[in-house]
Amino acid sequence: MHEKEVKGILSAQNGMNIYRGCTHGCIYCDSRSKCYQINHDFEDIEVKINAPELLENSLRKKRKKCMIGTGAMCDPYIQLEEKLGNTRKCIEIINSYGFGFAIQTKSSRILRDLDLLKEINKKTKCVVQMTLTTYDEDLCKIIEPNVSTTKERFEVLKIMRDNGIPTVVWLSPILPFINDTEENIRGILDYCIEAKVHGIICFGMGLTLREGNREYFYKKLDEHFPGMKARYIEKYGYTYEITSPSNDKLTNMLKTTCISNDILYDIGECFNYLHKFEDKSEYEQLMLPGL
Repeated sequence: MHEKEVKGILSAQNGMNIYRGCTHGCIYCDSRSKCYQINHDFEDIEVKINAPELLENSLRKKRKKCMIGTGAMCDPYIQLEEKLGNTRKCIEIINSYGFGFAIQTKSSRILRDLDLLKEINKKTKCVVQMTLTTYDEDLCKIIEPNVSTTKERFEVLKIMRDNGIPTVVWLSPILPFINDTEENIRGILDYCIEAKVHGIICFGMGLTLREGNREYFYKKLDEHFPGMKARYIEKYGYTYEITSPSNDKLTNMLKTTCISNDILYDIGECFNYLHKFEDKSEYEQLMLPGL
């Protein structure tokens, strides 16, 4: 790891990355792409040491409450978080200023901060987003080697359900010829149904490959799936969007399942939900007798 002072923490859409880089080792990680200009070894985590201070300054100046998001680029619960606690510091600030919160992770370490997530969700809205890609636990340990298994993430979703915290699952990426099977998608969807997730975000059954993450992905294919790299190159060449041959069938399964279980699946509706701030104190006042 290395430390760095940064000039800003919140994007124009009120998203933030507390760290840059990751040690989860997912073989398909888009954040390795050179376009994101992470100009250091991806596993050499850049720690934004002034992130909590910058966040507090930003929230103090905001005239309207909104949802604050994190986890879109770099997981907020990498292994270093256990030692540094910067994610928790930022959640404490979000809670103290009364903002909503949407957090995305693949790690059960989020349970450490369940107390804060519950507090935020009492006042406004806290949405926990979990990425699920692979129902098979053995396969999960190959393509996502240093992170909580899918079963462990499923347990997190159930704990959030039991504590009244809404959840959204990212069903992405799906790797052609590896996990693009009906059995895999059905297993993940069954988890989503049991955990009563609010929504499922899926941009299609496939993945994206571009300079930076393509090379790493192909290297890992050679290590774990001999011959698969040649199969990818033969079918897809160097295209950016890699779509599974089973895309239509699997996408239809997803939509049918979501409709019958009252789960959001429209991407626009899911993102609207994630970005919509709710003030539960105002709602409670409206529900008081005589008002």
